[in-house]
Amino acid sequence: MNPRTLSSLTGIGVLIFVAAILGSSATYVVQPGMRGVMVTLGKVSPGFLPEGFGFKAPFVSTVVPVQVRQQTTNLDTECYSSDLQQVTVQLRVLYRIPEASVVSIFQQYSGDPFLSLIAPRVSEAIKEVAALQSAEQIVKNREVIKNKSLESARIKVGSILEIVDVVLVEIALSRELENAIEQKMVQEQEAAKSRFVQQRSQIEAETAIIRAKGEAEAIRIRGDALKDNPSLIQLQIVEKWNGITPVVLSTGGEPTGANILLPLGNLQRAAVPSAAP
Repeated sequence: MNPRTLSSLTGIGVLIFVAAILGSSATYVVQPGMRGVMVTLGKVSPGFLPEGFGFKAPFVSTVVPVQVRQQTTNLDTECYSSDLQQVTVQLRVLYRIPEASVVSIFQQYSGDPFLSLIAPRVSEAIKEVAALQSAEQIVKNREVIKNKSLESARIKVGSILEIVDVVLVEIALSRELENAIEQKMVQEQEAAKSRFVQQRSQIEAETAIIRAKGEAEAIRIRGDALKDNPSLIQLQIVEKWNGITPVVLSTGGEPTGANILLPLGNLQRAAVPSAAP
């Protein structure tokens, strides 16, 4: 290969390399779930770049990606209850950066937006809410604590960031306080059980009294009915008659002798006693 051909090939290679460098520096790609911030010679463009492919000024412009997808970060904070008990709360904060805040957050805040904007305000909100509740109430009313803390944190952060939710993962108390709360809850359950047994006994006693009064009233009404209608007894006898005609047998010749009533079906088996001489 002669020197002229070698020089030509070298020049072509250099041109291809320069073109590749220019092409890579003159284009950008914003990945899904991200937004781009264009910085040209230290000046930030007012609008964000959507996801996808685009062109920019080579060597002088840089595209900084900013994530707008929902993110989840753990946060631990210590607070004090209204009865001055130390409570450790483990949180899981769900948040996202709105598209309208991408450029302003990049310009005004450095580092992770969660650490600089969300974490201190969520911790402050939790401490304010916990200070109004006793340690026992904090443990029992987790949902109330969570909702109030979330509302307060959203107000503190404002619209620059969106706090989607706050999850209370764990509320830790001192061992002594946990034992005291557990004993109190056991005592309350035993007291509730005693009240239930007492109420049930009272209801059973009242039911027995009502039943006795009802039976007494029924007897009184039945007695009054028999007194006012003597023929009611004969009617009941007729209603209960089985259709067998009774036979009257005299036990003696005396007028005051007792008579025995036997059903007609038992007449053949009955033995008639002889009269006295």
